[in-house]
Amino acid sequence: MSTAGKVIKCKAAVAWEPNKPMVIEEIEVAPPQANEVRIKIVATGVCHTDLYHLFEGMHKDGFPAVLGHEGAGIVESVGAGVTEFQPGDKVIPLFISQCRECRFCKSPKTNQCEKGWAADSYDVMALAESRFTCKGKKVLQFMGTSTFSEYTVMNQMAVAKIDPAAPLDKVCLLGCGVCTGYGAAVNTAKVEPGSTCAVFGLGAVGLAAVMGCKAAGAKRIIAVDINPDKFEKAKVFGATEFVNPKDHNKPISEVLAEMTNGGVDFALECVGNVTVMRSALESCIKGWGVSVLVGWTDLHDFAARPIQLIAGRTWKGSLFGGFKSKDGVPEMVKAYLNKKVKLDEFITHNMTLDQVNDAIELMKRGKWYILSPLALTRCTNEDLIDASVVICALCLFHSIRTVLSVSPQ
Repeated sequence: MSTAGKVIKCKAAVAWEPNKPMVIEEIEVAPPQANEVRIKIVATGVCHTDLYHLFEGMHKDGFPAVLGHEGAGIVESVGAGVTEFQPGDKVIPLFISQCRECRFCKSPKTNQCEKGWAADSYDVMALAESRFTCKGKKVLQFMGTSTFSEYTVMNQMAVAKIDPAAPLDKVCLLGCGVCTGYGAAVNTAKVEPGSTCAVFGLGAVGLAAVMGCKAAGAKRIIAVDINPDKFEKAKVFGATEFVNPKDHNKPISEVLAEMTNGGVDFALECVGNVTVMRSALESCIKGWGVSVLVGWTDLHDFAARPIQLIAGRTWKGSLFGGFKSKDGVPEMVKAYLNKKVKLDEFITHNMTLDQVNDAIELMKRGKWYILSPLALTRCTNEDLIDASVVICALCLFHSIRTVLSVSPQ
């Protein structure tokens, strides 16, 4: 029986309040309105940005919400005015819109868009309008996507139609982490053939950045993390060397400078920690070094000595790897299908939506496992700087990416 035009009752993980476990609830998902698409979510990755909202950002106006923003699914129905999509299409929800009409979308210089939640709601990470209700209360749509639900409703400008041959439980990772890291290297840093790169933090985004550096032709790719177990994984994606800051009694920037005759050409910070951002900048060679901020955070100011930039270094930021979302994601799907981009190697756990809190705990325990010994045995400023490489990395010791099966395909 068709569900088009009807309210759908389905299962979702609702974050009722900050710093508390999500609750599996039955929610109501309204039909799509004009220019909207209702999507049956098949699979979703669990990303640290979900944890950031729940445990770190904790904005009072951002709850209750259905989290999740790294998903893939199938169009169930469309609203009036939608011509690009039809029921049955395989799609990836996008946390960055591409309206193709605003000054940003028309500019080749940026992938940002004047429409959607990301235009002016970075702090709350959700718009006030939502198609979700639960127990008579409005539930917010996180990052405009909310993939921890069996169904979600998206504006068509924030949905990418993908190759029907794509396995949704793999390409869901292109909704955030893999595109973010890979694109930061290829699109934002514009890594050059024969160059030397350093990637700080070997979570999913960091590993994707390593993969991007390799695809761009970098000769040396130095992976930086305090967990040596991650190097074998990093080598799979193209890392040529590994540096563990705990093995040195000097700042990591000095270590890298000695290894590279003055500093790396490109440094990518994939952690989301302002102190590591500075370390990455200072690891770059003067004159032409480029450092890119990739890890998501908006909690603290960052700082550097002016001479670092006066001397010729460039400090840049990257949102979603610089990909124009509706254009870039389908191309990345094709690259995966053509075996030019790895995805399967990121996935360490497969779980169900009912296990979403277990997936969150895998990430949190990863932090605690590594942080506790450091916190007990080291207390210098440099140790804290280096510890943050792992403390805030997107996915840590236990998990690179956990993929949740949300609905049968």
